[in-house]
Amino acid sequence: RDPGLTLRPDEPRVRGPARMYRMALPSWSDISAYLSEYWSVIAATVIFALVGGVTIYYTINQLNKNISLSLMKAIRARAKKYKKLKDKVPAASHIWRKELGSRSKGLKCCVCLKSVSPPQYLGGTIHECDICGATAHPSCSGNAHKDCKCVSMVGLDHVIHQWAVQWIDTADRSEEDSFCCYCDESCSGAFLAGSPIWYCMWCQRIVHVDCHNNLAKETGDVCDLGPLKRLILSPLCVKELHRTGATGLFSSITSGANELASTVRETIRIRSKRYKKDIGSSQPESPGTAEPQSDTDGDSEGSNTTAKRDDHVNGKLHEVHQSTESEKDKQFIADNAASRPNGQHEMSHAQNNQKYEIVDVPSDSRPLLVFINKRSGAQSGDSLRQRLQILLNPLQVFELGKHQGPEVGLSLFRKVPHFKILVCGGDGTAGWVLDAIEKQKFEAPPPVAILPAGTGNDLARVLSWGGGLGVVEKRGGLFSVLKDVEHAAVTVLDRWKITIKDNQGKLMCSPKFMNNYFGVGCDAKVALDIHNLREENPERFYSQFMNKVLYAKEGAKNIMDNMFYYFPWEVKLEIDGSNIEIPQDAEGILVANIRSYMGGVDLWKNEDSVSDTFQPQSMHDKTLEVVSFTGMLHLGRLQVGLSRAQRLAQGHHIKIEITTPMPIQVDGEPWSQEPCTIEVSHHAQAFMLKRVSEEPISHAASIMADILENAENSGTISASQKSALLQEIASRLL
Repeated sequence: RDPGLTLRPDEPRVRGPARMYRMALPSWSDISAYLSEYWSVIAATVIFALVGGVTIYYTINQLNKNISLSLMKAIRARAKKYKKLKDKVPAASHIWRKELGSRSKGLKCCVCLKSVSPPQYLGGTIHECDICGATAHPSCSGNAHKDCKCVSMVGLDHVIHQWAVQWIDTADRSEEDSFCCYCDESCSGAFLAGSPIWYCMWCQRIVHVDCHNNLAKETGDVCDLGPLKRLILSPLCVKELHRTGATGLFSSITSGANELASTVRETIRIRSKRYKKDIGSSQPESPGTAEPQSDTDGDSEGSNTTAKRDDHVNGKLHEVHQSTESEKDKQFIADNAASRPNGQHEMSHAQNNQKYEIVDVPSDSRPLLVFINKRSGAQSGDSLRQRLQILLNPLQVFELGKHQGPEVGLSLFRKVPHFKILVCGGDGTAGWVLDAIEKQKFEAPPPVAILPAGTGNDLARVLSWGGGLGVVEKRGGLFSVLKDVEHAAVTVLDRWKITIKDNQGKLMCSPKFMNNYFGVGCDAKVALDIHNLREENPERFYSQFMNKVLYAKEGAKNIMDNMFYYFPWEVKLEIDGSNIEIPQDAEGILVANIRSYMGGVDLWKNEDSVSDTFQPQSMHDKTLEVVSFTGMLHLGRLQVGLSRAQRLAQGHHIKIEITTPMPIQVDGEPWSQEPCTIEVSHHAQAFMLKRVSEEPISHAASIMADILENAENSGTISASQKSALLQEIASRLL
């Protein structure tokens, strides 16, 4: 018996399981004794938890209040500054588009300064500026300042800083630009205490609001466009075209009538409010017409609302939007369901390029023209477009789609000397842009860099730009990419013409052009299956990793099918007039121009010591390499480095004859081809930009390209001579 367990005389003796159950469940008296002994500890713990929760809640609210006050100070100071400026920055309306409220975590409305993310705002959608990233409630966007990034400052003697509140966080900034450009103090804690901050939309520099007056006195608020000044199209070089003729007259009359009607309606509404106020009827203003807090720019904050309304109607507050429906309709971009296909925004600066002309570009400037394909790879085009429009002139960024190709941007930049091109997309997008450049027939075609936003990104890999956006972000984001583009070396890329003829020798379709590779058989079958899947379910291709998983899945389905067992007998290969025997176990062949396939696989392997007599592979030697695959399993082993492709031949002119329907792909664009004869011949060479590595040769090639451009500016050499020299340098050094 347990000596610690005592029984009363009248209590029956309990044995066995019942006794163990009683010992496991203490009585209420035992619990009361325990609580009486430790009640102080329990009470202290509960009180400490309550105090901690209240403290955290108070701290969060206080931080949110400090941020709002800091934003308010910055907005009011900016409004006062703009009134005193003689060279006022041209007003630019925000280009609103609808976004889901769930994607706006931590953002604030640029008008009322309240949060636009749940649970403060449960409206479902918000308005976000397509240019600068400012956000607003749908009821507030009509009252926002016209302080978006302008595209033109023609008429001013110099570019002036366009200071603004930074509504969104961005990592696309150099390390030195994270400090105040006047006092060199950190700006990271400006919202917690101290002076609020502004940032310049052009040079990306940051300044404390309290430091701005001293900075303006010393520098005159002159902006040098910052570290990316050679790539930025200066707003001094963008001239707005004024329409003439009947169309322009009709447009002016219509615009004037709309403004007059809006003014009349606003005046009637104000007088109606005054009348109701005079007779004692107090009626609060609706949220859609309330004067924003940030518009308080007078010395006295107690000015009445009626006076503000009179100034608004009379046009004294030009930086504030009219809150009429007509003005909202002019500046608002509908969501994707109501907008043009592929998300093309009719009201964006880039799409309205016919309104502008580029003039008087400095000789030392190298403006960058950007093309973005939002459907490539992980479909991150919207984010890239906004980030690039913040770093560059919005007029430099174009979005490609079914209804707009690269021709619009190339036409706008046609008279710009020495401009460069950045393609944000995959290999197919790069080929699309190269085709458009060739059609423009430039005397000195602009060189092209690639931001790898596709799935395989093989051309971007051989040009050292990386295999995906993840690599780009690790290198420092878009700011580092643009600096690399500025210092990149010019190289050349062979382009090949593919003609498809029937058995009678007639063309079956218009010629196609190849930059990377051309495949027939099993590899084209996988590409065709993925293409069909993307067309049916585009939402499944939301990341580069998932795209590769789907490629592997489709390839695995065909491993055991042995669909192309007949391949060697249905395909004939001829290179430079000689028949080439296709191995009997082959299920596909690939004609390659570059040293990357399927996202980085080197099929030719120049470094391997082999006993054949083939030459090393190069993308500018006007020679193609042909290899064969033994099936889907062979492709999978190539992907993980457990096998190698079989070399067949090298040559300048390739002829392939197929006698049965066969899947075919050119640079990843697949289709099913009927029996035909395919001929591949050298077409031209395109100028590309290769990211400069640590090798001295790459640095030398980059410097030589810059020297040749300066020589062309001075008239020492012609554009055609410069092109010939660049081709020779690339073939010898890169």
